[in-house]
Amino acid sequence: MIIAIDVMGGDNAPDSVLKGVGKALNETKSKLLLVGNEEIIKKDISKYCNKLDRIDIRHTSETIDNDDKPVQAVRRKKDSSMVVALEMLRKKEVSAVISAGNTGALLTGSLLKVGRIKGIDRPALAPIYPTKRGFSLLIDAGANVDCKPRNLLEFAIMGSIYLENVLNVNKPKVGIVNIGTEEGKGNKLVSEAYEILKESNLNFVGNIEARDIPSGIVDVIVCDGFVGNVILKLTEGVAMGISTMLKEQLVKNFVRKIAALTLKNGLKDFKSKLDYTEYGGAPLLGVKGAVIKAHGSSDAKAIKNAIKYGEVFARNNVIESIEKEIVRIGADSIE
Repeated sequence: MIIAIDVMGGDNAPDSVLKGVGKALNETKSKLLLVGNEEIIKKDISKYCNKLDRIDIRHTSETIDNDDKPVQAVRRKKDSSMVVALEMLRKKEVSAVISAGNTGALLTGSLLKVGRIKGIDRPALAPIYPTKRGFSLLIDAGANVDCKPRNLLEFAIMGSIYLENVLNVNKPKVGIVNIGTEEGKGNKLVSEAYEILKESNLNFVGNIEARDIPSGIVDVIVCDGFVGNVILKLTEGVAMGISTMLKEQLVKNFVRKIAALTLKNGLKDFKSKLDYTEYGGAPLLGVKGAVIKAHGSSDAKAIKNAIKYGEVFARNNVIESIEKEIVRIGADSIE
């Protein structure tokens, strides 16, 4: 198996990406194809990697920046590290693509270059959401602002299959984000999607309120991309805010500093539960290839884990399972 890494994508590229590649080589079996400026890669790769026999390099002359407009970038920067990696995935020259680059460009490039799974109307981003019980999958987290009931069914199917095949969650519980738990609550999209999901063979438990998400009440958190992105960004903001306020309180005086020392291990464990780098990135579910979108500010640990989960994603026939299930239930006939 060969996994393509967009070395030039991300706020901390290429250093954090190359460091992550070095770490991933110790925990994966795949060959890693580094896509980007060959001169830069060769100059730095030996600093971080001692298994160069499992690395190949594909030179590219362009880079898609965060400020680039997605469609224009994909069409005009054909020799960019991201576009070349996706083109290789389309040709099945690689089994997965990992990128921490421009999210919009990765979504656009995946659709234009790799294409959708047969029967899928809208691919979706599905990041891991830390919860009291461990984790849940949030889908969609921003790829689709406007959705139809059919799309929420697709998200639920894809999220369930990903959790079962990649993260070993048995019969994932599925819930729709709503303003109340009662059946019939919410807008037209959510109420119609509720009826469709209720008739599916998924482990659908009904509506969930946003306040219940952190408790891990469901495994697959289903919503349109607008709601999902708000949930994700709000959670990130609250987590950072609490962390800052806690630090301020714990260093206010000598007594609190002593108390902070006694709580050090507990606080460290708490922080690790909220650490997105444990899962590396969000799979883009619904395209005909394993694509993992790593966070733009990913460090080496996040890149390493994105590569690890990309390998499992590609190995466990997630795409084939999604395609079969969509065809089986006739989701493409639902509006």
